[in-house]
Amino acid sequence: MTFDLLDAGHMAYAPAVELQRSILERVVTGDAPSTLVLVEHDPVLTLGANFHEENLLLPADAYRARGIEVARTDRGGDVTYHGPGQLVAYPIFDLAVVGKDLHRWLRTIEQVAIETLATCDLAGTRNPVNTGVWIGNRKICAIGIKVRRWVSMHGLALNCNVDLSPYRLIVPCGIGGDYGVTSISEELGRDVSVAAMKPALIDAFRQVGTGRLVD
Repeated sequence: MTFDLLDAGHMAYAPAVELQRSILERVVTGDAPSTLVLVEHDPVLTLGANFHEENLLLPADAYRARGIEVARTDRGGDVTYHGPGQLVAYPIFDLAVVGKDLHRWLRTIEQVAIETLATCDLAGTRNPVNTGVWIGNRKICAIGIKVRRWVSMHGLALNCNVDLSPYRLIVPCGIGGDYGVTSISEELGRDVSVAAMKPALIDAFRQVGTGRLVD
C-alpha cells in the first residue's frame, strides 16, 4: 500500500501521542493519507488500557529517579518499556486495507515484524495466547493499538539494540513466568541499530494491502 512516511527521530512519548492524534484526525476526515510514523522514544514505561499495578515492581518515583518516565496511554495491553535503540512504528492507517477487521490488523502488524526480522535471518513467531512477536519464549516486538473510526494509532516496538535492563524492573506486557525479552542485537551477538532496520520495516509495511502480509 501507499502511505506518507514521517521519521520523527528521537521524541518524548507524550508529544508523539499528540502527533499521532493530530494525524489520525486528518486521516479520518480524508485530509491526509495513511501515515507511518517512526520514532525512538526517551526512556518511558507506558501503561496500557489493561494495565495492572502489580506489574510495576517499583513505585513510580523510583523509575523517575532512574530517568524513566511513567505514562498512561490509551493503547491496548499492559505495561511495556520504550527507549533508545528500539524502533517504534505507529501506522496511522485506514483499516479498510484489512477489511476493517481488528484481529486481521493485529496479525498483519505481527507479520510486518516477522518479515522485518527475516531480513537478518531471525525467525520471529507468534504466540498463541500473547500478542507480539517472539524468538522462542522471548518477546522481541511488542504490539498495542487503538482504533477510532477505523483508523489505527499506536503500533509496534521492535527491540534493535535497546538496553534490556529496564525490563527487569517490570512484568513486561503483564506476562511473567518463563517468558522474557530480547533484542535483535542480543540474538545475533552483534550491534544492530535502529537505522539499520528501518528500510526493512518500511518495506514490510508497504506490502500491507497486497495480501502477502494479511493473515
